[in-house]
Amino acid sequence: MRVRGSETAAGWALISPAVVLIGIFGLLPVLMSLQLSFQQSDLLSPQTPWVGLENYRKMADDPVFVDAIKHTIVYTALFVPGTMLVGLLVAAALNRSVRFISVYRTAAYITMAVSTISQGIIFLWLTDRDYGLVNAALNAVGAPSQPFLSSPGQALYVIVAMTVWGWTGFSVIVYLAALQGVPAELHEAAAIDGARPFTRFRTITVPLLGPANIFLLVWLTINALQLFDEVYATTRGGPLRATTVIVYYLWDQAFVKFDAGYAAAMAYALFVVILVITALQFRLARRYVHNA
Repeated sequence: MRVRGSETAAGWALISPAVVLIGIFGLLPVLMSLQLSFQQSDLLSPQTPWVGLENYRKMADDPVFVDAIKHTIVYTALFVPGTMLVGLLVAAALNRSVRFISVYRTAAYITMAVSTISQGIIFLWLTDRDYGLVNAALNAVGAPSQPFLSSPGQALYVIVAMTVWGWTGFSVIVYLAALQGVPAELHEAAAIDGARPFTRFRTITVPLLGPANIFLLVWLTINALQLFDEVYATTRGGPLRATTVIVYYLWDQAFVKFDAGYAAAMAYALFVVILVITALQFRLARRYVHNA
C-alpha cells in the first residue's frame, strides 16, 4: 500500500505542472465565459452588470442569429455527408496494390496540410470573376462567368465545396484504415458464390465500416457547427449575410460589436447543441452500427 501510495504521489507530482496550466488557461476561461454569458460586457469597461438570462432570451429575437442557425444547418447537412462520400470513394480507389500507390495516398491526404486560411485564399483566386480559373474554364465552353463567393445564392455552396476539398484527405485516411481491416476471406467467399464487386462492397464492406462512419459523422459534425476560418478568409459573412454562420456571428458580436456577454451566451448555446447532437449520434451508433 505504501509503494502504491508513493507511486500515486509521484505521478501527481509529475503531472501537476500540466494540470495547473490546463486549469489556468483551459478550465478557468471556460468558467469565466460562463459567468460572462449572464452579464453585459464590452470587454473594455470594468463595469459588467448582471443581466441574468437576458442574453439567452435575446437570441430568440435576433433575426441575424436565426439566419446564422439556418446557414449553419445547411452547411452541416451538405458538408458532412459530402466529405464522407467523397472520402469513401477515394479511399476505395486507393485501397489496392498498384504502382506508386503511396504517392497517390500522400496526394489524397495533402489537402490536410493546407491551412484553412490558405484554402480560402486559393478559392478566392480560383473563383474570381475576372481572372479566376473556374470562370476561365466556363468561358472556354461558352458559359457565362459566375460571381461565386460574391453571390448571396452561391457563396455558401462554394464554401461547402472548399471545405469538402480540405477535409477529404482526413476522411480518406480514416476510411483507408477501416478498409484495410476488412477480412479478405469474406470477399473471396462472396466472389466464389458469384457476387459482383459492387454487391460485395455494399453487403460486406459498407456494414463493416460502421465504426469509421460514426467517428467521421461525429468529428465532422462538430467541426461543421464551428465553421469560422473559411468564412473569415473568404466572405466575412458574405453579401446580405449569406454566409454568416453561428461562430462567425459570435466572433462579430464579441470583437466587432463588443457585446461579449451576448457572444458568450451564443457560445454556450452552441456548446449545448453540439453536446446533444453528439450524444444522439453515439446513441444511434450503439443501436445501428456494427461493432460500435
